[in-house]
Amino acid sequence: MDPSRHPVFSAVEADAEPDAAGAFLRVATDYLARTRTHAPPVSTPLGPDDLAARFDEPLPSGGRPLAEVIARLEADVVPDSNHLCDPRAMGHQVSAPLPAAVWTEPLAAALNQSVAVWEMSPVGTVIEARVVRWMCDLAGFGPPAGGTFTSGGTEATFTALLAARSAALPDAWTKGVGADPPVVLHGEHAHYAVTRAVGAMGLGVENAVAVASRGYRMDVDALAAELARQEARGRKVMAVVATAGSTATGSFDDLDAVGSLCEERGIWLHVDGAHGASALLSGAHRSRLRGVERARSLAWDPHKMMLMPLSAGVVLVRDEGDLTAAFRQRAPYLFHAAAGGRAWDQGTRSFQCSRRLDALKVWVALQRYGADGLGALYDGLCATARTLHDAVAARPDFEALHEPESNILCFRWTGDGSLAGERLDALNLALRETFNRSGDGWITTTVLDGRRVLRATVMNPRTTAADVEAVLDSLARKGEELARG
Repeated sequence: MDPSRHPVFSAVEADAEPDAAGAFLRVATDYLARTRTHAPPVSTPLGPDDLAARFDEPLPSGGRPLAEVIARLEADVVPDSNHLCDPRAMGHQVSAPLPAAVWTEPLAAALNQSVAVWEMSPVGTVIEARVVRWMCDLAGFGPPAGGTFTSGGTEATFTALLAARSAALPDAWTKGVGADPPVVLHGEHAHYAVTRAVGAMGLGVENAVAVASRGYRMDVDALAAELARQEARGRKVMAVVATAGSTATGSFDDLDAVGSLCEERGIWLHVDGAHGASALLSGAHRSRLRGVERARSLAWDPHKMMLMPLSAGVVLVRDEGDLTAAFRQRAPYLFHAAAGGRAWDQGTRSFQCSRRLDALKVWVALQRYGADGLGALYDGLCATARTLHDAVAARPDFEALHEPESNILCFRWTGDGSLAGERLDALNLALRETFNRSGDGWITTTVLDGRRVLRATVMNPRTTAADVEAVLDSLARKGEELARG
């Protein structure tokens, strides 16, 4: 049979028509409509084995009508996914994405530009550079600054620390880090991306040194003491990593004070602002990043508090040349030396080669909603977290562990006060699972100061004070049921 006569060729052309696209679009818009108000379940009560059984099928050798595929999406995929657009979804730091950014995704996929080399993505490369420049301006980085989109904060921090390694150990790319690698200092509540990067770079995770916290922020006095201790030991400090919006509590380190210590000693300061850097868009919360302009690098995830669909991460550097120095490779089949002026190829500054045009949805969102609009959304999420805090504080059966600095709150169900210790820890852990499986909402959990706590992250502009109260009421009922037995 002539391969060109296979029915797949007709199917490909048919699927490029508006009716086919509209079928997928309808699934998405129906989902957004259903989740506009709370319509349980928020997540699935099923376990992985149950879901795996649903998809336990042989590899399809022939195609199926598009209508059947759409039906399977509606029946088998959407219902048991996490419904992040439900107003009572308050789980991880993954957004209920903005619609204009969502609708940009099919266009980015259709264009399928690889934003590593300008000739492979001429407009996309320029758009990414423009968005990066806007973000550098917000951070207070001057004209030499630059950056690149990444898959997320983990890659952004890894890339930044590669640049810091290049600055501290210029021969590391060719000769390795040697027998006496430098150390990286970070707060005890830093994201695991820091130790992952230190390990992946061959520095050894023993050389990632945690600095004690005070009020869930890096203790600046403890940092100064640790810097002095490392100097007395004759150890080189490659970088200090401060956090702007920690994963556990959403807390912000004192970037101004940390930056001052680093500047005095000529040490690279990286700010992990994957979660909290979006406060730069907010008039009310921007001050939490005072001093960020002192950083040599900044991680920032638009797919968190700018409410972009996954994935959209960014690493910014105060001097774009630092990123180029981090990746000292030549690939004449891709990268071509610039004939004067700026080198546009982003692949020379990025860990990735094949790179999706994720900057496009950020550009569209800024065009549609404006920087002030995104700032207002940030403020709204933080205000709802404050509403949750106040509601917890007003109830005798709950305890707030901290005041929210952003959109994250850790709290505990305490019942009638008769429970304590391991018993109360175990109940809070079980409460989270029971609550999530009920479909009434979705939260997470962590450990703070050795205690098991509940953790809510407000990532949905639809969440209201009524939703907050409903979540607490449900948690209280289920907590009492678990305590009884």
